[in-house]
Amino acid sequence: MTKYIGYIGSYTKKASRGVYRFVLDTEAKQLSNVELAAPLDNPTYLTVSKDNRYVYAVSKEGDQGGLTAFEITDDQGNLKQLNSQTTPGSAPCHVSVDSHNQLVVTANYHTQLVEAFPANQDGSLQAPSSVKQEGSGPHERQEKPHLHYAGYTPDEQFVVVVDLGSDTITTYRPNDGTLEEVNVLKTKPGSGPRHLAFHPNGKYAYVMTELSNEVIVLSYNQEDGRFEEVQYISTLPEDFTDNSQGSAIYLSSDGRFVYAGNRGHNSIAVYRVLDDFTVEFIEWTNTEGDWPRDFVLDPSEQFIVASNEQSGTIVLFERDAEKGTLTLLQKDVEAPEAVCLKFLHN
Repeated sequence: MTKYIGYIGSYTKKASRGVYRFVLDTEAKQLSNVELAAPLDNPTYLTVSKDNRYVYAVSKEGDQGGLTAFEITDDQGNLKQLNSQTTPGSAPCHVSVDSHNQLVVTANYHTQLVEAFPANQDGSLQAPSSVKQEGSGPHERQEKPHLHYAGYTPDEQFVVVVDLGSDTITTYRPNDGTLEEVNVLKTKPGSGPRHLAFHPNGKYAYVMTELSNEVIVLSYNQEDGRFEEVQYISTLPEDFTDNSQGSAIYLSSDGRFVYAGNRGHNSIAVYRVLDDFTVEFIEWTNTEGDWPRDFVLDPSEQFIVASNEQSGTIVLFERDAEKGTLTLLQKDVEAPEAVCLKFLHN
């Protein structure tokens, strides 16, 4: 029997109390045991270190925001808080860590800051260095930078920051705990890029836009950290006119399929990756709830779990590895204000 431990990052405006833990039983094809793993204020996004020893969650403490570090203490996924590092202002909205657990990076929607937190050998965090981005866009929500993603390139030579507010994707080089700007790509005005996922070959990346509801296919130069636009493709039906905002984007590890979330249309759009690394649309799968903020492929990639933030539920789908399509298995699993989903690594 194979059981995988997952974590849920959440808002704590209503019923949620922090970071939650859940279990996926791949034999029974069932989600269970959603329970509080760590009390924390607004841990909307989190990441698990590659060695499954630590969890880093964004957090809020009064009028300050930052990161809280946890040690994973056993194979049940129990968490022990190590420390927090905060600075004045709102909490970040995205966090990533390198594979050697040396530098944790965050993107902040409100403060315009990319922050880099050196990690100690015991997994605890040092105070961050920061870079403030500038710029704006034509949309009413683009009055200033709104950073929504900070993550490493596959070879970890660079950190990529995606800014919804200024329609930019910026590449930074980590240097002794700080970040040096290397390159900036301007996407289509008003597109509002939100999240990015690399193809396993490291030569292409796929971006989900929040404002224009599109997937952008980018080529990537591993030598100089430069991106170039290849394709834009909608994530919504042509006749859909209600409010919808793009959310998360992920690829299967074989590089054959792209999955993109739609909040409002309440779906996951599925795409096939073609020989030239552009994509073609396959289907929409209803997330059986409202405002799917995130989803995740389980370690076996036989399943996808989605989080419906406004419904307060997580949903389980089975994934066809050959066709890329999703089949509903379980819905309405209670998970208050669920935002981010992460599994322990295989």
